[in-house]
Amino acid sequence: MARVLYGFSGEGSGHSSRAKEIITHLLAAGHEVRGASYDRGYRNLKDDFDVIEIEGLSIASVDNKVSVVKTFTENLARVSDGVGAVRTLRRALKAFEPDVVVTDFEPMTAYLANRYDLPLVTIDNQHRMRYMRYPCPDELKKDALVTETVIRAIVPRPDVSLVTTFFFGEVKNERTFLFPPILRREVLALQPTAGERLLVYFTHDFDPFLELLRGAARERFVVYGYDREGRDGNLEFKRPSRDGFLADLAQARAVIATAGFTLITESLHLGKPYLALPMAGQFEQELNAALLADAGYGKNGRNANADTVGDFLYRLPEYAARLADYPAADNGAILAKLDELLADRGAGAREFHARRKEKS
Repeated sequence: MARVLYGFSGEGSGHSSRAKEIITHLLAAGHEVRGASYDRGYRNLKDDFDVIEIEGLSIASVDNKVSVVKTFTENLARVSDGVGAVRTLRRALKAFEPDVVVTDFEPMTAYLANRYDLPLVTIDNQHRMRYMRYPCPDELKKDALVTETVIRAIVPRPDVSLVTTFFFGEVKNERTFLFPPILRREVLALQPTAGERLLVYFTHDFDPFLELLRGAARERFVVYGYDREGRDGNLEFKRPSRDGFLADLAQARAVIATAGFTLITESLHLGKPYLALPMAGQFEQELNAALLADAGYGKNGRNANADTVGDFLYRLPEYAARLADYPAADNGAILAKLDELLADRGAGAREFHARRKEKS
């Protein structure tokens, strides 16, 4: 057994949903786990697990575009709190004495692992862009280089990277392992059906796109993310509800949403064609949308307009046929690898740690 310090990003809900599945497994296996997160990640898991609240960075957006000014001003206000959070986390680390640090794209735990010479394991989808070769559209290659540099800054010198992905490219080193996306057990339990309505989900207001959907008058859309309810023409708005959302996802004819990794992979697992609307200025979402379209599972809505929506709706049978061959899988493979690394107080992770230090 091992003592594990598990840091996970609080940006969105994808990181915390992965962390919930991993931490649940680790505790059932007899490991001791202490989590560390902020914002939505902390709120989502603090009642279920031992989680320390820290500070973290977040990305602000307006009309599905990253707002540099808003992102800068909102994060600047966190700086003073962040200094205190580092001290709190350092004290917790010394008291807990972890054998291994695991991070899902959370920098404080990663830096402390390096500071105290502890084995560092990453579990995320971001390291696809650092340690896996993938086809990159020419117009995104500059952003790809910048993103790789950012990832390296956020998580320096990991010893082992367990990477989740729906595109399997060649890995760049022997310390990186590729796995199918981690799925919530609630999603694994769903029985999908082919309904008539399309599920629409935004994490922020995106009114211009709703006007495009109103133009598709013969279609019916159920919309989440606007914190309102009621019908408005062919749009039915629903308030946040985990069970309600999952039920609508299982019954949806297709999904239209931003190009976040978690919802894309849950939709693909359930056989739902996906119109991905990548947030401008967010390279990972741009990449997700491009890889999704290349695989034939849906459409890249990078420059969405009425023709984009119309073409997606017309090609739904084509996407659905392609998804019939999607290699859906449970979480068994990545959990087995993690068990291997953490056995005997993290002996496997320590071995990778020693090898990396020898080469550096």
